[in-house]
Amino acid sequence: MIGRNDSMRKPPRPRPIKDERDKMIETQSKSYALEYVATVTQIFTIICLIKGNSAWIGSLSILFFALAFEMFYQHTQYEEKPYMQVGIGSLVIGILLILWFIVTG
Repeated sequence: MIGRNDSMRKPPRPRPIKDERDKMIETQSKSYALEYVATVTQIFTIICLIKGNSAWIGSLSILFFALAFEMFYQHTQYEEKPYMQVGIGSLVIGILLILWFIVTG
């Protein structure tokens, strides 16, 4: 019987290691995904508004939350007050809209 020796076996497959390029691609893919979600949310908001459906209020609040979180992130990167101020303003508007939707929805 012909046996396999150890030199003929396949070497174990190396585990992929996340490098900077992988992290950059992951970050960019999340950024692009968020942009598309925001676009679809805007379209949904307009459709609901035209049809008279009150869901436009909740949908619009999502857009303000997204803007707020984007501004907060930019504030951490640039450390400039206007980003924080716009972020807080957007967050307050988003909270007010979602509360309005909860009450009147």
